Amino acid sequence: MGRVDLLGYALPAFVLLMVVEWISYRRDPDRSDNTSAGRDTAANLATFTLGRLVKPFMHYLLPFSAVLVAAAVTPLHLSPKSWWVWVLGLVVTDFCYYWAHRADHRVRLLWTAHSVHHSSEYFNLSTALRLPWLHPVANMVRGLAWVPAALIGLPPWMIFLLQTIGLLYQFPIHTQRVGRLGLPIEFLFNTPAHHRIHHGSNQPYIDRNYGGIFIVWDRMFGSFAAESEPIRYGLTKNIATDNPLRVNFHELAGLIGDVRNAETWRGRIGYVFGPPGWTEKANASEPEPLAVQPETVRGAESTAAV
Repeated sequence: MGRVDLLGYALPAFVLLMVVEWISYRRDPDRSDNTSAGRDTAANLATFTLGRLVKPFMHYLLPFSAVLVAAAVTPLHLSPKSWWVWVLGLVVTDFCYYWAHRADHRVRLLWTAHSVHHSSEYFNLSTALRLPWLHPVANMVRGLAWVPAALIGLPPWMIFLLQTIGLLYQFPIHTQRVGRLGLPIEFLFNTPAHHRIHHGSNQPYIDRNYGGIFIVWDRMFGSFAAESEPIRYGLTKNIATDNPLRVNFHELAGLIGDVRNAETWRGRIGYVFGPPGWTEKANASEPEPLAVQPETVRGAESTAAV
């Protein structure tokens, strides 16, 4: 059983919202659209379209689902006929999403896929559609984050459905046209103001605000940040291309190159499972105990915050 594809049904609403946002920018006397922003939007839409075209192949590349296995072995089974199971499911699957999203930024194998979404230097509704495709290994590993939801008895189809609802929720928060929404909404839920921080590539915004629907997870686990300075969108090292193929595979190509050039197995493993920005040289042990240790490269150096 795969993820329920509500995205196709939501596309007309997405297009309408993008048109409204574009009109609002055109009427803004303080902002003038430029060619670069237009190319970026085209790249976002092209990347999304290619992903939709290759989506059927993912069923062959991802024959294994850890969620299905967990649901088959657990002795617990919750009934979707009870309303509280849906409430529990929404909270639990969003909690799982928080940790999956956090891992996206802290494990380079997962970052090879997620960096696609962060590589835009602009932040608008079309950025929400800048999604990775044909990253089967990263997707399979990432899927492990929802195993706890299956183990407590949530039906797999419900997990996949609530995952999709969480992704749909995040589309309209990819905009700069909505300000702060006030308490208690800003305290409990992920909002455009919070998500703009997540897409920032400048400190203190890197690796912050991972929440999907709820922002309380970030408040609980120390990853929350509020806006304190102008936000710079994109990666800390931008890819300088609007080619959708390079947008989708630039970080994967970089990982493969680093693994190929690594001198030790520790280096190869570090480049795959270490944080983005990890380097073999900077993390090598010094033979001389009195030698000055090189400064450790910050894990999220090549990461952008969503």
